[in-house]
Amino acid sequence: MTTSRPVVDIIRKETFSACHRLHSPQLSDDENKQIFGKCNNENGHGHNYTIEVTIRGCVDSKTGMVMNLTDLKAIIEKCIMKPLDHKNLDKDLDYFKTIPSTTENLAVFIYDSLRRALPKPELLHAVKLYETEKNFVIYRGRVKHMYTNGLRRTSENICTNLSSDSDS
Repeated sequence: MTTSRPVVDIIRKETFSACHRLHSPQLSDDENKQIFGKCNNENGHGHNYTIEVTIRGCVDSKTGMVMNLTDLKAIIEKCIMKPLDHKNLDKDLDYFKTIPSTTENLAVFIYDSLRRALPKPELLHAVKLYETEKNFVIYRGRVKHMYTNGLRRTSENICTNLSSDSDS
């Protein structure tokens, strides 16, 4: 008889402040102004972001934990707080030199950074990034066939290369 262990989500929440300018080098100045409006201001603007990192996994029978929250806190400090808090996303991070620093792209950056740092990257379920109290994005990693299996990720359809540089 097999005993299944409970699957639990643990969520760590942090806040950080950063500024940016919504501007795409692939668009003309006029197109950028038309698409991004006041968020295309040359001097940029800032946000007090809130991030929720969700780890999903089986509860370990010995420790009673999915992951040690102290370890998760240290990884979040390394991957999110140190590189992003009180920074200009466009000027301080090479990642945003060629792509717009939208909340969507920032969520992908954070997710990929966390996956590279986690001892068990497969436990990273999602990042939920609030730009404002009313606007947020949720990113759960890359999926090969978005409309197959109703957006469910399985071992067969989750990408193995989650590098930010990858187009796959």
